Amino acid sequence: MTAGACRPPYRGVVEQRVGWRLAQDVGIAAVVAALGLLEVWLPMDSIQGEGSPVLSTVAILLVAVALTQRRVRPWVNIAAMGVWPLLGLLARGDIQVLFLGGLVPLVLLVYSVARHGRGRQRWVGALVAAGLLVFADLVVPLLRDPGELIFHWGVIVIAYLAGHGLRVSEDRAVASGARAAEVERAARERTLTAVADERARIARELHDIVAHSVSVMVVQAGAAEQAALDDPEFARRALGTIRETGTGALAEMRRLVTVLRAPETADLAPQPGVAALPALVEAARESGLRVNLAVTGHRPHLPAGLDLTAYRIVQEALTNIRRHSAADRAEVAVDFGSDALTISVRDEGPARDDAAEPGHGLLGMRERVALFGGQLEAARHGTGFAVRAVLPLEAT
Repeated sequence: MTAGACRPPYRGVVEQRVGWRLAQDVGIAAVVAALGLLEVWLPMDSIQGEGSPVLSTVAILLVAVALTQRRVRPWVNIAAMGVWPLLGLLARGDIQVLFLGGLVPLVLLVYSVARHGRGRQRWVGALVAAGLLVFADLVVPLLRDPGELIFHWGVIVIAYLAGHGLRVSEDRAVASGARAAEVERAARERTLTAVADERARIARELHDIVAHSVSVMVVQAGAAEQAALDDPEFARRALGTIRETGTGALAEMRRLVTVLRAPETADLAPQPGVAALPALVEAARESGLRVNLAVTGHRPHLPAGLDLTAYRIVQEALTNIRRHSAADRAEVAVDFGSDALTISVRDEGPARDDAAEPGHGLLGMRERVALFGGQLEAARHGTGFAVRAVLPLEAT
């Protein structure tokens, strides 16, 4: 495997972006240098003073080189601000005062330091720029005119404030993006944790169902063994029970291996099912919620896992009503069709002002329904909320 093959996929994109920015900065520096040299060697009317064009050319080229590093190495821009003062000292103040070759590059240097400087570089750059202007105003008599003072100080201050404002906005956007990413990551982790917990809970319940079925099979097998000679009819019924229970246990075992089993001590007691719904509804009524339960259709023999899932859906839906709704009444409908079991739980709302924080009840319902190849719908219904689950019967 080559070194390039193991590079992170985003590395090439970052390198292209850095290369493109460097190309932009080189282009800006080239334009600035060209304009400054044209101003010096044409010459243009914007030149003030009788200084050496050679010294001006050297200053223009040095500042242009610094501008190529305006984003990569902002400190170079700070150093470049000292080019003109240094040449002014060497020429004993006899230098040209340039607009395109002097003020324009200085504006870009100040803006670049304020926009791209790191840490204290922005404040150091501001002090250096202020010191440069004070030095120029003291050394170059042409810059002492009140109109000239207002102009070049105003332009430099505006350039710095523009760069600083853009930098602050960018920092805030980056921080906001980081916070949003952190919130999304935390929400995703909570969701994954809730899914894992719900699957572990389902696995525990299915484990208990299978364990109960196996215990029934053991008891029936022992009874059949004792009655094999004395009561063949009883033995035949016991063997039939063993066959049906074993078939159901195998079906539940297949579902069990699809979820994570949390290591807990199993309870061999049977789990509740549709038959326990009246007791569940009565408990809800005692808590102050008026619940109407309607069971229609012919109820076939349900596998224990599906029976438990139907019970849990109604249980969780009623719990959500008590936690999140101001409704005092709920409707529960259980319909046994020819090929599907349909469960509907709805209330008329509205949502409570002091509702509890959203939990993972709906997520748990979806996990249970998906385990049996069913469908779950949960949405606002008028002023209230409705949950509707369809569980296939032929898949059991």
